[in-house]
Amino acid sequence: MPEPVIVGAVRTAIGRSFKGTLVNTPPETLITAVLPEVIRRSGVDPEEIDDLIFAESHYGGGDLARYAADATGLEHVPGQSVNRHCAGSLTAIGNASAQIGSGMERVLIAGGVQSLSMTPLTNWRIPGPELKFEERWMPPTHVETPDAPAKDMSITVGWNTAQSYGLTREDMDAWAARSHQRAVAAQDAGKFLDEILPLKIQQFDGSVVDFSVDEHPRRDTTAEKLAGLKVLHPEIEGFSITAGNASGTNDACAAVAVVDRAYAEAQKLDVMATVKAWASVGVAPRDTGLGGVKVIGKVLGRADLKPSDVALWEINEAFASVPIAACKEYGIDEELVNFSGSGCSLGHPIAASGARMITTLIYELRRRGGGIGVAAMCAGGGQGGAVIIEV
Repeated sequence: MPEPVIVGAVRTAIGRSFKGTLVNTPPETLITAVLPEVIRRSGVDPEEIDDLIFAESHYGGGDLARYAADATGLEHVPGQSVNRHCAGSLTAIGNASAQIGSGMERVLIAGGVQSLSMTPLTNWRIPGPELKFEERWMPPTHVETPDAPAKDMSITVGWNTAQSYGLTREDMDAWAARSHQRAVAAQDAGKFLDEILPLKIQQFDGSVVDFSVDEHPRRDTTAEKLAGLKVLHPEIEGFSITAGNASGTNDACAAVAVVDRAYAEAQKLDVMATVKAWASVGVAPRDTGLGGVKVIGKVLGRADLKPSDVALWEINEAFASVPIAACKEYGIDEELVNFSGSGCSLGHPIAASGARMITTLIYELRRRGGGIGVAAMCAGGGQGGAVIIEV
């Protein structure tokens, strides 16, 4: 079978939704900046691109991948959008790899884009005899139950996962504090410079600012400071989830170029990583956080690997409870997980997070001389997604 390899990877810096630099930047602007850059970095001939596959979430329809193709002069390239919520861009990368493995296509661009700042509001009519509308409606991810509310992931993901593994508030606050410390250390060391595309962003007042640094990490975060935050549901006895041990709400775009290895060799392209395996799982909605745990076993099995074979892990911190649970389940060394921060610190631009994780894994593994990298995450509605790469 043809072997899928990654020959280009790039992301934007991650903005803080509603209050950061990208607050007035629509997702169309982000994706049309990233697409030409990942093509440039990869060295692929734009005329030979078979398809674009981009994840998006909360936009209520449309097809940003096709929009980007048209807006950047790639009218000959179709575009498809996928939605697996948080794991969307991991699914996009897996789908692109499958297209190559099938022999049907040779060159694809896959990734994800998210602007929670610009997410449109939908009016939902309340059933009844009168025309009354409720704003801020989103399509439900699952059948709602008291222990799995559709719009409150602090319960459905964070709290339920913590309960399943007996995790304490101190466990999660310590993990989140370390996430911030690692993200800041990575910024100070310049580790993100190679993977981030600097942008010039026009502000509401007409000024233009340079945007190339992730905005969410807090330099002064400590476990002691996080311990002082109020829990999100004080009415639930023992509840331990706070804004500090949860991910942020964020804006960003990330993408990779996935091609057939034979094509890469023929075109003398720099093979950055091989896509070894990908997988998705479904779990009960109340166990959504465990989707990011269960999928690790599935994807490792597909690649015939053990946890000890993995050099580095990216396990998304939708809530700190998820990567802690995964480490406990598989005996993973926490020092190898989220080495440059994750959702609690860098932020979680939902549809873009998976491609961001793969991009960060590639550049870090290259600095370290190679190895196996695993990116895994839970996803809304009781799902999980993962991709394994080898540098």
